[in-house]
Amino acid sequence: MNLFYALPLRQIFVIFITVNLFTAYESMSQSQGNLNGQVFDNGSGEPLLGATVFWTSQPTRGTITDENGFFSLEIDSLPNVLNIRFLGYESVSRPVNEKVELKSMKFFLSPEEMNLSEVVVSERKQDYNVKSTAIGKNEISGAELKRIPALFGEVDLLRSIQLLPGVNTAGEGTTGLFVRGGSSDQNLIQIDGAPIYNPSHFFGFFSVFNPDAISDVTLYKGNIPANFGGRASSLVDISLKEGNTQKLRGEGGIGSISSRITLDGPLFSEDASFLVSARRTYADVFLGFSSNESIRENQLYFYDLSGKLMWRNGEKNKFTFSTYYGSDFLGLSEQFGLGWNNWVNSFKWDRQINDRMFLDVTAYYSFYKYKITVSDEDNGFDWSNYFSESGGKATFNYVPNENIDLKFGLHSQLYYFAPVDLEFTDSENLVPFESSTRVGFQNSFFIAGNAELTDKLSVEAGLRWSAYQQIGDGVNYLYEKDDPTVDGVVSDTLSYSFGERMKFYEGLEPRLALRYLISDDLALKGSFNRNLQYIQVASNSSAGLPIDRWIPAGKYIEPIRSDQVSVGVFKNLNDNQWELSLEGYYRDFRNIIDLKQDANVLFKDNVETEILTGDGWAYGLEFLLRKNIGKTTGWLSYTWSRVFRQIEGINQGLPYNPRFDRPHDVSLVLTHELSDRLSLSGTFLYTTGVAVTFPVGSYVVDNQRIPLYDAYRNNSRFPDYHRMDLSLTLKNKDKGRWWKGSWNFSVYNLYGRKNPFSYEFRDIENNDINFDPSEGMAVTSQRPGVVMTYLFGILPSVTYNFTF
Repeated sequence: MNLFYALPLRQIFVIFITVNLFTAYESMSQSQGNLNGQVFDNGSGEPLLGATVFWTSQPTRGTITDENGFFSLEIDSLPNVLNIRFLGYESVSRPVNEKVELKSMKFFLSPEEMNLSEVVVSERKQDYNVKSTAIGKNEISGAELKRIPALFGEVDLLRSIQLLPGVNTAGEGTTGLFVRGGSSDQNLIQIDGAPIYNPSHFFGFFSVFNPDAISDVTLYKGNIPANFGGRASSLVDISLKEGNTQKLRGEGGIGSISSRITLDGPLFSEDASFLVSARRTYADVFLGFSSNESIRENQLYFYDLSGKLMWRNGEKNKFTFSTYYGSDFLGLSEQFGLGWNNWVNSFKWDRQINDRMFLDVTAYYSFYKYKITVSDEDNGFDWSNYFSESGGKATFNYVPNENIDLKFGLHSQLYYFAPVDLEFTDSENLVPFESSTRVGFQNSFFIAGNAELTDKLSVEAGLRWSAYQQIGDGVNYLYEKDDPTVDGVVSDTLSYSFGERMKFYEGLEPRLALRYLISDDLALKGSFNRNLQYIQVASNSSAGLPIDRWIPAGKYIEPIRSDQVSVGVFKNLNDNQWELSLEGYYRDFRNIIDLKQDANVLFKDNVETEILTGDGWAYGLEFLLRKNIGKTTGWLSYTWSRVFRQIEGINQGLPYNPRFDRPHDVSLVLTHELSDRLSLSGTFLYTTGVAVTFPVGSYVVDNQRIPLYDAYRNNSRFPDYHRMDLSLTLKNKDKGRWWKGSWNFSVYNLYGRKNPFSYEFRDIENNDINFDPSEGMAVTSQRPGVVMTYLFGILPSVTYNFTF
């Protein structure tokens, strides 16, 4: 034992890999051979994830298909009968004997005749929540997503994720995710393996994901697999649909705020397909009809385009290319303009090397740009900036038998943060601002595996080693006391040439999860995760803004380290009709950054002078009751959680709550099929108000009254937030035509709750802000001293959806 602790970390890493590979080799040598195949939807040709495959002679031992429909099943004895089942589809049984050539086999399953709710249920694997090692993991299918009421009649993926336990928001009008105490920049949100840095439109009112193009989404709050990394808190893994390989089809919607359309179908042959999707708002069109001239000159819109190409080259190779482009613009008359763009590309190659080995190669490029324009004769300027991430990832998946699954590979990432481009209308009145390029290069190696050790005990273990370096072209500033936060006086500047190392960090990220089956429908699970994050946001807003400044780790900013321990009990009730889970977690953060009071990070190159660093911790309990089968489906979730930060120089060095600390969070999501054509769905939310700092007094400067804040941060709260939404969907009669339509009628904020968005303090007496936050006040309130602004009252919307 003493010798083990004396080993360097890299040697432990090598030993870990060697032992795992040796174990896998031993398992392979003892195997009698495997039967491999793929399972597809007979109608669309899309692969089926989670289909159950087993031999008739051993029905209790089998395997499930992966995201590409692949499976590998150890041969028991021949002759035998292979069975393939997937809820909502007709089962397939095929005899296999010694005369059958044991090569990769294809199976096509046809959907059963059943109503919509049963089809949705079929996308959830039976007993998966109990029998898998997954803990802190939630899945939402594309079909299930569409039945949740949403703002402006538009189904929104990120808002749906916010209804799950352990996920908070920063308040009304934001789509930033705050998962188990982590900030919004600590979530890795990716589309087909490519990260996206600003996942919202309209300042958070919409997410960038068109629901018609989404296949499924998986949220990892804990037990993040070792083949993923780069963020401290969570992973949101989104998959776009593959096009139909059998026939052309389309779907879309025409709404009161935005419209969308998606087309997909075969491309030249049954081995290739395409999908294209487009969406646009037309708020700017309605602005043009206003009687107010200043409003007519405003601009407000977004649009996005996405697509996916798929090509199968034989039975062992599949290639896919995914792309997304989105653009937003807000223009206030001719005085102010703000726009931002996302462009994301991903190329994937999936190959079956042999009966037991699979290869997944991904190359991606993610680009984000924003621009601010202020039109003023004396103080006007044009500000623009962009950054990008390029990467490549290779993952080998080795399956020696149905009880062991091993993954290993590498991931390389290049971060590029361009200098700020700033042009002034009158350069004589304003001081020029220059910034330097920042470049980060990261390599990660990972190995992960899961195994059924006994009939009751299953383990999933992984290890990720990440090595990061900040490289030139760039500069490092030196300070007189070697501490940029003391006085910020630069004593010298070191310049680095292209590719030259400026700073280096490395670290091991172990992952471990255990599942013990108490009975067939009751399991106890536990996990430990360590995650390292080498880039983070320095912002005055915790809600996430388009102009947030991303900062890579460097000489004065160390990477975030997050350690999480979680335990949970998972239970299925009434023959899998209900799922019940209770999870508890504790998370510890190191090297969290926050800004000084009145800090300025946009117009400063050496941002380390505005940043303070410290630690944080979070803990909580999450309850989830979910109904999957029947005419009424949905879930009830409750989260009790606390989040703390402790940073020297903030809050007198004492622990404080960040804005997104919301101790109580309740979400209820229900859908009821009233008939074959009519369905009703609704959501109810209740959360504790966000933590904020209210002024304690005021002072006058140049005849202007300025609010005065004390030294304690976020020691007050907004009123509690609650809201109810309802949605009614009416399908048109099915007359056997190629076009099918439905009407969706939604009401956002059904009972008109005035949830505060902001407060303005106009008349403040010292130590008395003359304000009771428990009372909701509209923006038109004339109560002395304080005006509360809320975004929405009762907001109805109508959308016509169609498929063909």
